[in-house]
Amino acid sequence: MKIQKLLKINLNLKKTSPQTERFFFVELFHLFKKLMDNIKEINCKELFRNAYENRYTWKDDFHGYQGKCTFLTNHSIHKGNFILGKDFKPNIQKIEDENVIKSIASQLFEVCIHRVKREFDFVHSENNFNLLKKSESGIEMSVSGKNQGDKYRVKNNCINMVYRKIHGTIIEIFVEEFLDTGTGALSKKYSSQQINSDTLEANSQKLEYEDEFLSMGKDDYWILNSRTIKYLNQNQEKETQKFLFEDLCLLT
Repeated sequence: MKIQKLLKINLNLKKTSPQTERFFFVELFHLFKKLMDNIKEINCKELFRNAYENRYTWKDDFHGYQGKCTFLTNHSIHKGNFILGKDFKPNIQKIEDENVIKSIASQLFEVCIHRVKREFDFVHSENNFNLLKKSESGIEMSVSGKNQGDKYRVKNNCINMVYRKIHGTIIEIFVEEFLDTGTGALSKKYSSQQINSDTLEANSQKLEYEDEFLSMGKDDYWILNSRTIKYLNQNQEKETQKFLFEDLCLLT
C-alpha cells in the first residue's frame, strides 16, 4: 500500500518541490531494499541447500586408501604407514607414540567423515533458515527448529562460516579459501575454534588450517595429502603441526 501511495505521488512530481521529489526516491529505495531483504529471507533455506549440495563428497562405493604418513611439529618428526578402510577407521602403523597415533588418526577420520554424502532433507528437514545480515562476506543466517541457535554464512554457493553446537560445545569455523574440484567445493584454508555454549567465550586456542589435496583414480577422488595447523600455545608462542600423506593408493 505504501508503494502505491508513493507511485501516486510520483504522478504529481512535476507539481511538487525538489525536496518532495528527493523524499519520494529515498522512500522508494528503502522500501525496495526492505522488500529484497524479505525475499532473501524467504529463500534462505534454498540458498543454504544449494551450498550444502555443492560440498565435495565421495561416492558411496568408496573403499578407502592407504599410504605413508608423517607428523611434524616444531620439535619432532614421526613417520609411519596408514590404512583407511571403507569403515573410515584409520589404522596407523610403525609409530609407537600413542599421542602421535591419535593425532594422525583424528585428522584422517575428520577429513573422511566430511566426505560422506548425507541428503539435505535427511539432515535439515526439521530446520528453518532465517536471514541475519548481508555483507561482502556473504549472507549470514540463523537456524530455528531442530538445530536452534546454529548459524551459517553462504557466499558464491559455498558455506564459508559454520557456528554449530556439537555435544554441548559450539564449534566456529571461518573458511577463507575453497578448492573447486569440478564436482563440489572443498575447504582449503580455514580456522576453527571451540566456544563455551554457556558463557559464549572461547575455551580452546584458535587453529588455522591449510589443506592440500590430490585427485586420484578414474573417479577423481580428492584425497588429503598435506595439512598444516598453526596456533598459539599456552605461552602465546607460535606452534605448527604438519601432517603429510604420501605414496597414496586407493583400495579396491
